[in-house]
Amino acid sequence: MIDIITGIFPYAIAFTIPLLITSLGGLFSERSGVVNIGLEGLMIMGSFSGALTILSLEKVLPHGSIWIGLLVAALTAGVFSLLHAFASIHLKANQIISGTAINMIAGAITVFIARNITGSGNIRIKLGLNRVSVPVLKDIPFIGDMFFTNTYMTTWLVLLILILANFIIYKTSFGLRLRACGEHPQAAAAAGINVFVIRYISVFISGCLAGLGGAIILVTYSGEFNGSVAGLGFLALASLIFGQWKPLGILGATFFFGFASTVANVSQAIPVLATIPAIILKIFPYVVTLIALVVFSKSSQAPKAVGEPFDQGKR
Repeated sequence: MIDIITGIFPYAIAFTIPLLITSLGGLFSERSGVVNIGLEGLMIMGSFSGALTILSLEKVLPHGSIWIGLLVAALTAGVFSLLHAFASIHLKANQIISGTAINMIAGAITVFIARNITGSGNIRIKLGLNRVSVPVLKDIPFIGDMFFTNTYMTTWLVLLILILANFIIYKTSFGLRLRACGEHPQAAAAAGINVFVIRYISVFISGCLAGLGGAIILVTYSGEFNGSVAGLGFLALASLIFGQWKPLGILGATFFFGFASTVANVSQAIPVLATIPAIILKIFPYVVTLIALVVFSKSSQAPKAVGEPFDQGKR
């Protein structure tokens, strides 16, 4: 059983990482008071721009093209997310409808451009990140096999971003302003905080992290852009809610989804799980999430002003 767990673990981590970084993106947006259900579309935009960049540079910069692609993906999705920010913050549009529009526009425009480039709507890249093992640490019994063997560099990048996100939100003046805008925006404005600016910055960060999540899928286990991220943006949003809008809670929720989904995908190769219908294992994490959301709905710790337009003149 230990061999099975250590064998599955690296794949579970690979599936968890894009979920984690996208959920952290949603965390910044919603902590500032802006609901962002456009995470799916932002991931698609990141995957598309990352694929296009890597495809253009992989012959010129075989190694650097991947990291440049990740950077371009983050920035492109960040800029694209400003459409949602403008609609939600300045136009005071319904944030759910605005986020839905982002999902629809991203899926349509990226596939349209991809079809004009490749003719098929898919963009396949030849280069991707290789798995590496961390010297010395990989030799630690059990832990080394799970955490430090056959890992992607993006895993450590995202874990670093997680630590930084936790520090920024809870230990910096920007984090204090961010949380104030999501809890009591009128009081924050009365204290001299520009709620509009904080929310714009937060949505931009949200877009950058979601775009990075889409590009990480591309350069790790996907290898091509096909106009979809298989609903992982919505799964990241569920992880955000399941994790109670806290970085460490999100880490636990996304790992649960990542491990459960990986087990479902390899269940037929594991004798102990082969007797359980695969469909049951695939829907298990979603069913548990729905149950958890119902059970903990009354004690939900969502920001109090999330989804509410801010009126500068109202006190």
